[in-house]
Parts: sequence; C-alpha cells; structure tokens
Amino acid sequence: MGQLQNFTKGFVKDNPVFVLLLGLCPALGVTTSAFNGLGMGLATTFVLVSSNIVVSLIKNLIPAKVRIPSYIVVIASFVTITDLVMEAYMPALFESLGLFIPLIVVNCLVMGRAEAFASKNNTWSAIVDGFGMGLGFSFALTMLGGLREILGAGEIFGWSLFAGDGMLVFVLAPGAFIGLGYLVALNNIVKERLERR
Repeated sequence: MGQLQNFTKGFVKDNPVFVLLLGLCPALGVTTSAFNGLGMGLATTFVLVSSNIVVSLIKNLIPAKVRIPSYIVVIASFVTITDLVMEAYMPALFESLGLFIPLIVVNCLVMGRAEAFASKNNTWSAIVDGFGMGLGFSFALTMLGGLREILGAGEIFGWSLFAGDGMLVFVLAPGAFIGLGYLVALNNIVKERLERR
C-alpha cells in the first residue's frame, strides 16, 4: 500500500506543479499545446526516474561535501541523452521545446527528488517515486497545455473542437498564468474532497 501511495501522491496530493509549485518555468513556458506539455513531461519523467535510480545506487559512495554537484552530474548526463535522442527522433518536438530541454538539469523537481527521496531510500522506492512524481508532472503540463490549446485555438492534439478563433490571451504568456491559477484551484477542490473521505 505504501508504494501505491508513493506513486499516486504526485497526481493530486503532492502534484509538483499544482501543489508544490515546482518546475513552473517549463510549465508556463512550453504549455502552448497539450502535445508540448506531454512531451516535456515525459522527458522530465525519464530524467527523474533514471537519476533517482542512479542516485539511490551510489548514495553511499558519495562524500557529503560533493553530494549536490554529484547529483547535478548524474542529472545532466540523462538530460544530455534525452536532448540528443529527442533531436534525432522527434525533431518537431525538439524544436518546440527548445531551450527548456537542457533546463531540466536545474528543474527543482528533479534535484529535489534526488536529494529528498532517492538519496534516502532504496532503488525500488526511488523508481516508484520517480514515476509517480514524473507522471504527475506530465499530467499537470498536459492539462495546462490542453486547457490553453482548447481555449486559445479551439483544438487539442491537432483535433479541431470548434470553428473560429479562440481567446488570444490563452495562446500568449498571460494565458499560462491564468490557466495555472484555475487548475491549482481545481486541484485544491479535488484534494479537499479526497481528504474528507
């Protein structure tokens, strides 16, 4: 039951974007569409799970004085792999996400989970936590991107939902803040109802 709670807490209770407010730079910057949000979320999930595995395996080998720099090197290695694979096999997504892929290295979510969880737990727990928080992050970015795409362009994942133009503000940067505010409020309502049960 504990592993299941570790996995599901990233979706509502401790969602990285809607509750912990981590990783807001990519959440606000790349979520002009649901596809971009999903792509960024899955890239971050890969880096998060992979770095959690390595950090949990080498935690006893790293001296305390160089702990954080060591974690950054591990994370940067997986970000480089993600960056190169995405550029080779998904060039359109790579172009859309641009600078935000290398910025995964300094994403507070990835570093925070390495420091707060993976360095203190076994490998299996680190994997479960990485997937839970990563998929929760992907869920949040996809929701925000989908909301902005529907309201701003009248489509989602390239499928047209209604004819005509949407609200321009949701295509622009302010739309990210407005959409995030509404989704944080919605998440708070859902979390409150779940806690009453």
